[in-house]
Amino acid sequence: MKLHFFGGAKVVTGANYLIETGQNKILVDCGIFQGSPELTELNYLKFPFNPSKVSCVFVTHSHLDHCGRVARLIKYGFRGKIICTPPTRDLMAVALADAVRLLQEEAKQKNLEPLYGEDHLKKMLKMINVYDYHKKIKINDSLTFRFNDAGHILGSSIIELWLNENNLCRKLVFTGDLGNPPTPLLNPPDTVTDTDYLIIESAYGDRNHEPKKLRKELLKQTILNVIKRKGVLLIPSFAIERTQELLYELNDFVEHRLLPPVNIFIDSPLAIKITEVYKKHQQYFNTKTRSIIKSGDDIFAFRGLKMTMSKDESKEIFFSPKPKIIIAGSGMSTGGRILFHEKDYLADPNNCFLVIGFQVEGTLGRKILDGMPIVQVLGMPVKNKAEIKAIGAYSAHADQKQLLKFVGNLSKPPKNIFIVQGERKAADALRDAIQSKIGYPAEVPNYEQSFEL
Repeated sequence: MKLHFFGGAKVVTGANYLIETGQNKILVDCGIFQGSPELTELNYLKFPFNPSKVSCVFVTHSHLDHCGRVARLIKYGFRGKIICTPPTRDLMAVALADAVRLLQEEAKQKNLEPLYGEDHLKKMLKMINVYDYHKKIKINDSLTFRFNDAGHILGSSIIELWLNENNLCRKLVFTGDLGNPPTPLLNPPDTVTDTDYLIIESAYGDRNHEPKKLRKELLKQTILNVIKRKGVLLIPSFAIERTQELLYELNDFVEHRLLPPVNIFIDSPLAIKITEVYKKHQQYFNTKTRSIIKSGDDIFAFRGLKMTMSKDESKEIFFSPKPKIIIAGSGMSTGGRILFHEKDYLADPNNCFLVIGFQVEGTLGRKILDGMPIVQVLGMPVKNKAEIKAIGAYSAHADQKQLLKFVGNLSKPPKNIFIVQGERKAADALRDAIQSKIGYPAEVPNYEQSFEL
């Protein structure tokens, strides 16, 4: 048995892991690389394996850095099963329909062949097999799996894989992205107590978030400060999960009159469509949220909220009086409508740029967060003078303390722990912490490195 790391190695994005056994070639995730030009160029390379030989692809969740190249596998001959949870399938259908257009535009600008087309995406959606959490499923005599709740976004999974070859059984656990509990909508990540090999994320492997009790107060105070200055609060937000969590929090503020009247714009057609998927899968919410919904409270609708689907509606936001709150994609300012608002509002110190999600190195969001005095937005130099705030506790990723707790739940040392989906500094810090505080083996694989199991 071999495990190959074809993405997510010393970088946050591009998750792609190949397991080879005598009878099976199995992929876990096939995401796009995001960030610097050097990283995004990897998306256009041929796969370092033959997709037609892969029997199945497990998708941990619907973020593009985990599923954004699955349709490309089909373009190059993959005809096996795609396996995920029901919410992941429905979220992918919406997110990838939006992404395919943007990817085609990107390829045109680079004078490259698109990663894949709409026909490949349609084939992909027909090849999906869905399974709920906590059910042990036997694919064949040599492969069994189980999905557990990762608590990261709706439908996100920790995958347990049991592989049999020549009467030898090996268990692998892929965390995907682990959540940051407690969250407004979802359950905390499930616990796993045994595995031979653990493949664990490390986006925040070198730091800890603010206490959860503070995050809601920090959000409220940030909003109140901007309202007092009659400014604009800009929040670049991921369409999946972060926007829905913000709606939940803002609904609570408005209903309990913790904010003065203020216009709040969700300026993201994708986020609006994703919110409809969330409404469809409420059984995956935590008990508290299901109870609130059952009481008759529509957590995604409240006074002052305006959903702007069309371009004309988006342009009208500029003429809306201040103060106002604008929540728009993309979450790392790599595209989408947030760019137009950054061009209009980033130079005014009365305004605020609030980061609530991870910003990959090389992205515009990271440059703004790091305080670069002038940034390029839509090809124009823009002064970065707005107040810059970050609330790490709103991240959907576990911090170092939570990651160590997940590892510490293992009842005995695994044969190895592979640390992925983190920048080099974060991954190295988590490796060192696992070795020194828990005493388990751990290492950070390189891109295209392989290990015998």
